[in-house]
Amino acid sequence: MPQSKHDLTGPALLNDARHNKSTAFTKEERERFGLRGLLPAAVCGQDTQLERVLENIRRKEHDIEKYIALRALEGRNERLFYRALIDHTEELLPLVYTPTVGQACREFAHIFRQSRGLYITPEDRGSVRELLDNWPEHDVRVIVVTDGERILGLGDLGANGMGIPIGKLSLYTAFAGIDPSQCLPVQLDVGTNNRELRDDPLYLGWTHERVEGDAYDALVEEFVNAVQDAYPKALIQFEDFLTPNAYRLLRRYRDQVLCFNDDIQGTAAVSLAGVYASTRISGTRFEDLRVMFLGAGSAATGIGDLMTRALVDTGLSSEEARRRLWFVDVNGLVVQGRDDLMPHNLPYAHAHEPMDFVAAIRSIRPHVLIGATGHPGTFTKEVVKTMADINRGRAVFASGSPFPAVELEEGRTLHPAQGNNAYVFPGIGLGAIGCGARRVTDEMFLAAARALADEVSEEDLARGALYPALSRIRELSLSVATSVANVAYASEITSSPRPKDLRGHLADLMYQPYY
Repeated sequence: MPQSKHDLTGPALLNDARHNKSTAFTKEERERFGLRGLLPAAVCGQDTQLERVLENIRRKEHDIEKYIALRALEGRNERLFYRALIDHTEELLPLVYTPTVGQACREFAHIFRQSRGLYITPEDRGSVRELLDNWPEHDVRVIVVTDGERILGLGDLGANGMGIPIGKLSLYTAFAGIDPSQCLPVQLDVGTNNRELRDDPLYLGWTHERVEGDAYDALVEEFVNAVQDAYPKALIQFEDFLTPNAYRLLRRYRDQVLCFNDDIQGTAAVSLAGVYASTRISGTRFEDLRVMFLGAGSAATGIGDLMTRALVDTGLSSEEARRRLWFVDVNGLVVQGRDDLMPHNLPYAHAHEPMDFVAAIRSIRPHVLIGATGHPGTFTKEVVKTMADINRGRAVFASGSPFPAVELEEGRTLHPAQGNNAYVFPGIGLGAIGCGARRVTDEMFLAAARALADEVSEEDLARGALYPALSRIRELSLSVATSVANVAYASEITSSPRPKDLRGHLADLMYQPYY
């Protein structure tokens, strides 16, 4: 994305994170911009600055301290922050996003340093469009919005949930090159039912119980409409909404505006890519797989819905495809006759006797087990042993968060890959806005999953990894973006003509943080 010019000088330039280069300003620049005497004498290139950043990050004892330090860096030197994240993705991604962002959200009000993004409360009803005018940028292309009710596996964190949009948009920039000036984090602060937060004197949110029902929907509607007026080219990513709201809002807006839900659709694409890759190791055809999900919320059923479409593409009927997918929730196997199921569960409620998780594994005999639950420790030794017994002691494994290498008895070392949504959603965003897509469709997520799976090399598989190295993430995002844009052009839902070199066109749009 093109980077803006500036006419800042002196302390104003040093205090502007977007244009500040700090000690990297040359002697000529220091003279031109009124910086003489305001910086130490040495001129340090960005490489040297990066070395200093990493040294200081690595000396900190706790990950939350590293998170705070990185966010502080972003607040004073934006390009150096992104250079660090791009060049040292595998080291810094767990600090900038999962898993450290979970702790950062829990402690958001206590570690607050500098405001980022836009906060919208029920008191702003009728004036949301005016709030958008307060945002200093006028060419916003990607918005990540949350209401903070289901933050990761941590539950209702209210306005503390703002850490999620901030983190996701950092990945949009670092991994897919969306210019940070075109990114807007939004917190729909509709209150919280977390009494502990409301009673915390340092809590920064709207200290009321959550607004629900018609008043909630009206505020979301006003927000979406205001975005269409203020930023007609913007993509809206819904993030960490409670499952009923997540599905309802996706159904409400997916065919009207450029939007998607990452928990439902992004998780689905990255999970499907991992399953595709696993078949190259197991030798079992994709259409022959039986898959069991632990969890039946938005993430799990989102994966199921996309996997159903992928199975239908192999020649199965929708009914045959769903029969290969089984779900287990807190009350056991999802089966017909249960009276506690939500609408998105019903297509996967098969005719079968009720049973618990381990019994269901023994009965269904799945080839693939996907954990999509916020409850830790549910893949117990008994669960793993039961899966091993069914699959002749062989396992292919990927984790949602970073997982250490595994040493086998015969001396072989395997390196489980991280099934992180960051493999998918930044590229989907780049592809959608790069071609002027008017909608985000299921076909785009299928294309993203296939593009990511195609990038898994034989060397990756030999190392036990179902995903490519995160060090390749910008290249991978470009592949995903190209596949997504190809689908958009083929579906005739774009507002811009197709360039001769689509991949090159998208690559040219990508923000570069170097100076």
